[in-house]
Amino acid sequence: MLVHPPQAQHPHSPIPPFDAAAARRLRVALGMAPEHVAHTMRSSYGLPHVTPDLVIDWEGGAATPRPHELTALAGVLWCAPGELIGAPRTLREHRLARGLAQEDVAHAVGLELLAYVRMEEADAWRGNDRQSAALAEVLQLSLPDFVTVTGREGRLARLLRGAVTTRWQAYVRQVGKLLPLERPLVEDVLEEMHADYQGRMTTTPNRGAGSAAADAGEAGRDHLDRVVEIFWETVERNS
Repeated sequence: MLVHPPQAQHPHSPIPPFDAAAARRLRVALGMAPEHVAHTMRSSYGLPHVTPDLVIDWEGGAATPRPHELTALAGVLWCAPGELIGAPRTLREHRLARGLAQEDVAHAVGLELLAYVRMEEADAWRGNDRQSAALAEVLQLSLPDFVTVTGREGRLARLLRGAVTTRWQAYVRQVGKLLPLERPLVEDVLEEMHADYQGRMTTTPNRGAGSAAADAGEAGRDHLDRVVEIFWETVERNS
């Protein structure tokens, strides 16, 4: 097996969401013991600190591999790094999930490497529309992931909270400008979400007023906290 030394990483690289169960499952499927994994990571990937106990800690959730360790572990287990990562959220996590170097992404989106690295370290995407489209393609981002990675989720949440608590019609155009969705779909989704939220806020007549109001308030807060998640679920259901 042809192997390559791990790329240098920023000393403060955030840890990606490691899927410990997947790491153990893949190791067992290959018929490897933790000792074999640790030995190969030491001898082939230049990671002398990796021991069988550390591998066991990774698989048990007691420790999480750093990005360069995860890349090496994926090589040992004959899988893509993305197979060892839970649902990625940040720009760096999506890149690692695709097994791409920073240079690859920077080149694909038309950015200087240093400019891209700064965006990734700050988790703040500042590319233009063309670069954003290229980013979505190279990282194979779904629309919800694209919104999160490009920093639009906060604005989307504010618009959706306004739509469900006031007049949803007033937010159709703004949501449509933020997302590449057809206007009729946006209208259907916002109308459904508005009706759902308002229904939750309606107190039940045959219960005590105080208890019913408290229940309605809790249901409403939960709805607002999950408003982006509910939006994507509703989009999928109406598509």
